[in-house]
Amino acid sequence: MGGVTGGRITRRTLLTAAGAGAVVAGLGGCAADGSHTAATPAPTGAPPSTATPGTPTGVTPSPSDEAVLRKKIARMLIAGFRGATAGPDDWIMRAVTEQGLGGVILFDRDQLTGGSRNIDSPPQVTALISSLRAAAPHLIVSIDQEGGKIARLKPANGFPATASQAAIGARNSPKVTRQWAEGMARTLVDIGVDYNFTPVVDLAVNPDNPAIAQLDRAFSADPAVVAANAEIAIAAYRAAKVRTSVKHFPGLGSASGNTDFESVDVTDTWTPTELEPYQKLIKDRALDTVMVTHFHNRKLDPRLPMSLSHAVVTGLLREQLGWDGLVVSDDMQATAITDAYGRDEAVALALAAGVDQLVFGNQAVYDPDIVEGVVGTVLGLVRAGKVTEAQLDRSVARIDALWPPT
Repeated sequence: MGGVTGGRITRRTLLTAAGAGAVVAGLGGCAADGSHTAATPAPTGAPPSTATPGTPTGVTPSPSDEAVLRKKIARMLIAGFRGATAGPDDWIMRAVTEQGLGGVILFDRDQLTGGSRNIDSPPQVTALISSLRAAAPHLIVSIDQEGGKIARLKPANGFPATASQAAIGARNSPKVTRQWAEGMARTLVDIGVDYNFTPVVDLAVNPDNPAIAQLDRAFSADPAVVAANAEIAIAAYRAAKVRTSVKHFPGLGSASGNTDFESVDVTDTWTPTELEPYQKLIKDRALDTVMVTHFHNRKLDPRLPMSLSHAVVTGLLREQLGWDGLVVSDDMQATAITDAYGRDEAVALALAAGVDQLVFGNQAVYDPDIVEGVVGTVLGLVRAGKVTEAQLDRSVARIDALWPPT
């Protein structure tokens, strides 16, 4: 629907794409540094420093300041861990109690071992979450519970079966969608989860997409159907006090691969129509958070994956689409990232891009020192003047607005 000429998105393309014209005066109007030009975003060098004018750079924090900074940084992190229980000597419990880890993410299976991970039964996982929350009441507990094939809570571990987004979108009934989302929200509330990485708002434009259509994860190929059902679902979760994250910005529906396991490039298949659900949901103030994912789209950034691109996260999502809320990364240990970037470089790029909340699932690799390591990396960026405390404060404020500390 949104044609592309010469590998670049033109102003005319966006203005004539169905529903996309109201989003921007032209996607090409945002350069990598956030300034406005007539060309497509084209970052060619290092991402811009996030230091603000008048902010001293290269300043080493005092010991007391450093302790505060470490807590702020840790609040921005979500980490996965192994274990059906968490005791006081386990690294995840120490990360929560001593370092101030912001959140955890739960999985039913361990990607590396193939065995059970955090979820065996409703009583077990409820007890696990309760023990973590007893240590840190502010802790965010997250999960991927989309419904259908992407469900960590399923009949095999004692939870109700759930319909997929594709099945719900095919019905396209507000009542059915609301009841479906309310049911999953009740399940999450019952065990103590307060952050669900759903709904998927990708368009099912490629029926052979192994990450989306083949897993029945998309409501529809029609952006209006996707936006309408996503908005109903998000409202149901909000009513239950469960926060959500729409994904996978800026649109993974045309892909032919899965970023969890490989590098994915949608340059030749992506169209601006894939932005329309985000446009509608932002306009309606329906969103809690937006997840950016690790695929490449050279129409939007010729060098960096979407999750690490300032042109995409700040230029497109924030400045062009008008999203001023929380931006969360997809798993920073996904193969699409680790095959091309070291951990510290990826973290630096994500923060320079404008990401607020970093997820480390500890699935593709397992690192019990991930929280301490990432906190140290970001602290080093602050000392070097590449990240400011003001930026950290903005990210933490966005997190605390959704999950107020107690």
